[in-house]
Amino acid sequence: MKPIEITLGHSPDSDDAFMFYALAENKIDTAPYKFRHVMQDIETLNYRAALGELDITAISVHAYAYVQHRYAILTAGGSLGIGYGPMVVTREPMTVENLQSISIAIPGKMTSAYLALRLCLGEFTYDIVPFDQIIPALLGGRVEAGLIIHEGQLTYSASGLHKIIDLGEWWAQETGGLPLPLGANVIRKDLGPERIAEIAPYMRRTIEYSLDHREEALQYALKFARDLPPDQTDQFVGMYVNPLTLHLGEEGKKSYQLFLDRGYAEGVIPRKVELEFVECG
Repeated sequence: MKPIEITLGHSPDSDDAFMFYALAENKIDTAPYKFRHVMQDIETLNYRAALGELDITAISVHAYAYVQHRYAILTAGGSLGIGYGPMVVTREPMTVENLQSISIAIPGKMTSAYLALRLCLGEFTYDIVPFDQIIPALLGGRVEAGLIIHEGQLTYSASGLHKIIDLGEWWAQETGGLPLPLGANVIRKDLGPERIAEIAPYMRRTIEYSLDHREEALQYALKFARDLPPDQTDQFVGMYVNPLTLHLGEEGKKSYQLFLDRGYAEGVIPRKVELEFVECG
């Protein structure tokens, strides 16, 4: 019988590659399903989710506000920063207050990094720049500050840039220690309850496989590390594939809801978000 194809969207980053290694390299039996991997930057995946184009996809938690009618959140595969997260960096030292009077490069308006910075600063001037071009744009003088995500969080200092604020630290201080919600894995609700129940456990199993076979999964992840050396790739994967990635738990769910509730209260999100979760076992 021909396998049932399931499209799986995720970003071409070392942490996502690590998580989905077992599915990408057929390390676990997924019959009767076959996962087709679609690798694109997170903002593209956010917009594709808004159109309902992918069966399962990584999205920004912020973007869930615009796709809640189409997708439910899987309890495995979430990305949360435990006291760390996206950060604003500049060429010259300055205060957080200074950021409100300059233009900041952001990786997209639907990203969680943008929502977190809006909650932190209020209104600010921004320039949308692809996430992997923010540091070059900053160094080239195109922008005065950059909101960096992914590997840039580990490499910015090597470029002589200065950290002004870490939004994961800020969120933890604001919320009594909650992790900063960044990404979520979501599944299309119109797949139906039976199929969803069959597919969801694979999202946990692929992460468990990588954690149990860390060295081989890291070797695969290095292909997507954008020239990060192995030790920093290991560090980055460890940051965003943590215990809450296996299961959001009540702490993760609470942080997701609070993050989106604050976005609604601040007028960034147009309607109140009702979170819907699917357990992954």
